[in-house]
Amino acid sequence: MRRMAALILGLVALALAAGCGSLPDTHHRPGTGHEVATVAPAPGDPHAQITIAGGKVTPPSGWLEVKRGQTVTLTVTSDVADELHVHGFDLGQELQPGKPAVISFKADMTGVFEVETHESELVLIQLAVT
Repeated sequence: MRRMAALILGLVALALAAGCGSLPDTHHRPGTGHEVATVAPAPGDPHAQITIAGGKVTPPSGWLEVKRGQTVTLTVTSDVADELHVHGFDLGQELQPGKPAVISFKADMTGVFEVETHESELVLIQLAVT
């Protein structure tokens, strides 16, 4: 009976972990929460300014919602060398310590796309294109 209970508990824990996918990292790593991470965008130009310092993302990782066809601009300043990557659009930008890196692109695909750093594996923002 105990063995069966332990097996069921283990399966439930596995199912919960599998259902979350990569969310455990998102919730347990510094700077990877789900708060809004945008600044007031200029009309027609969604823009996010993000700073990485001491392994923490400011503002905390969140969503940037844009309409398909809009030009998105991300400005990222990091305290360490890394690489910025926009999944789905396969865009990258080198991050040099203390120097703002700017990446602009036309959001010509719909979906949700993760923007992250490669070396530190920090999720910077989730780009939702509708």
